[in-house]
Amino acid sequence: MAIGKLRQQIAFEAARLMYERQESEYFRAKLKAARRLCRGDYKPHDLPSNREIREQILSFARQFEGERRTDNLRDMRLAALRMMHLLADFRPRLIGSTLTGHVRDGSDIDLHVFCDSIDPITSRLDGTGLQYDVERKQVRKHGTEQIFRHVHVYDRFRFELTVYDTSQVNFVFQSSITGRAIERASLPELEQMLAEEYPDAQLDAESLEIEQQMDRFLIYQALLAPLESVKQSPKYHPEGDALYHSLQVFELAKEELPYDEEFLLAALLHDIGKAIDPRDHVAAALEALGDFITPRTAWLIEHHMEAHAICDGTIGQRSRRRLESHEDYDELMRLRDCDARGRIKGFAVGEVEDALDYLRDLAKMCDAP
Repeated sequence: MAIGKLRQQIAFEAARLMYERQESEYFRAKLKAARRLCRGDYKPHDLPSNREIREQILSFARQFEGERRTDNLRDMRLAALRMMHLLADFRPRLIGSTLTGHVRDGSDIDLHVFCDSIDPITSRLDGTGLQYDVERKQVRKHGTEQIFRHVHVYDRFRFELTVYDTSQVNFVFQSSITGRAIERASLPELEQMLAEEYPDAQLDAESLEIEQQMDRFLIYQALLAPLESVKQSPKYHPEGDALYHSLQVFELAKEELPYDEEFLLAALLHDIGKAIDPRDHVAAALEALGDFITPRTAWLIEHHMEAHAICDGTIGQRSRRRLESHEDYDELMRLRDCDARGRIKGFAVGEVEDALDYLRDLAKMCDAP
């Protein structure tokens, strides 16, 4: 059999295996196809490239899916836009077939997202009611091992979110199909592309659809839950875990300013970062909460450790004057006082749900968004 013809047949069989979802990886598909066709008697140069297999998969898609494929591509791109709005804090990048147009029935929507911990991302998803699984995949390549973090989201279309550290946001990833830099689009770039390709689509309304369904209080609940497993130093926190401490601080804050939702949220959420990055729990908390708290609540959380330094006399004069000049300085010191007092064994607190119900009622009473 001529080498060219054999290569084409292997590409056809590998593409069939992938199109019918019997295989998901190019390398495994081409090896299985070669074994079937050659009974193990093949040479490395008989194997087709990933690009050749992809072109054959697209041929199947055009043949069996017809115009439906075009409509499906549009819907997938709009779904990607909604998800990227949801995860905007994690600088998402759309990659893969949804961006390039090489989709077929059952294709995933592939996104790169950037965060040093996976928890803020899953917490954001928890607030939408979307179902997902987390996968940590160990890959050995070029003699080195690397663990890839994936979040598989199940909606009308399936999403695969690959989570990279924030330091890699500008890294140039290489395509296994073309050997070149992966094509990718940021949120503004995708919006521009869709506006040009689908001028009749109501992008603003559709991109906000998933955000409108979100309940910020579910996000708070998801971020608070892991604190129960965060055990703290008995020297500074004799009361026990970080969740019990946070609920104590919330109860004390209610006695101080029972109708100040922003202040109460800061009291309840000030330590959520301890379950994400204990080395810098303040920055981790602010990143996880993103736009789901107001700038005032964020400011109180951001500076609550400096408020302790003011009382300890360990803060510089310039930093102290800067904080003292802020309009919310008095509330910051009240938060510090509640934080310092909320460390008592046996202190009576409610459940997390009780605290969130109180805040929900307060938000409705104040006509808050």
